[in-house]
Amino acid sequence: MYCSLLVSAKKRIIIRFFILSKTATLVLKLLIMKKMTIKSWAIEDRPREKLILQGKNVLTDAELIAILIGSGTTEESAVELSKRILKSVNNKINQLANLSLKQLTEFKGIGEARAVSIITALELGKRRSFEQLEEKPKIKSSTDAFQIMQPLIGELTHEEFWVLYLNNSNKVIEKIQLSKGGITATMVDVRLLFKKGVELASIGVIVCHNHPSGKLTPSESDKILTQKIKKAGETLDIKLLDHLIITQKDYFSFADNQML
Repeated sequence: MYCSLLVSAKKRIIIRFFILSKTATLVLKLLIMKKMTIKSWAIEDRPREKLILQGKNVLTDAELIAILIGSGTTEESAVELSKRILKSVNNKINQLANLSLKQLTEFKGIGEARAVSIITALELGKRRSFEQLEEKPKIKSSTDAFQIMQPLIGELTHEEFWVLYLNNSNKVIEKIQLSKGGITATMVDVRLLFKKGVELASIGVIVCHNHPSGKLTPSESDKILTQKIKKAGETLDIKLLDHLIITQKDYFSFADNQML
């Protein structure tokens, strides 16, 4: 009787041990799956290999950023980390380009080196767009001027005032930043504006500034400055062709609205 009870007790212990072992194994598998890295994925799903095998155009924005980052953390893969970063900027690359080094390093898993890589890549993309614009520097409409200047000032959080100097064929001789101001205003020295115009033998100018607020309506000071530039240009025979107010997605043209 005693031996029979002892055997039964041993069986119960063995069964419990077996159940606990199976549970522990299952939990371990789930933890491994949760912390699965990109290297454990199928080759065709890894961003680098995917780019090599299928080309750059098939990669999502998150996958491209994941390649820049290189690796994730113990809690998420590089792609998951990239998705989290993109989600914070509404999945907009333009908004991501506006994040500072400090803002990027606030994401867990993004140190200074990785933040620098992201900023560098986005800056190269922006400069590439500038080079493409330089291939067609002739101004035929206000839209042409907007397309040249929007990448430069459309997404800034402060105001900047720029001048496009044109020759008699309406080709851009040079574009310069005349002044840089605060959130709501920037000071403009009209004398410096036309001093440069005389040096370049410019026939006409297009002035541009941005409104970080996103509002396109010209302020009273914008209107006064426009007339001041126009009158000064008439004296020097350098015509003010337009004044553009630029935001991230749109622009206001003084010329198109018969305000010159």
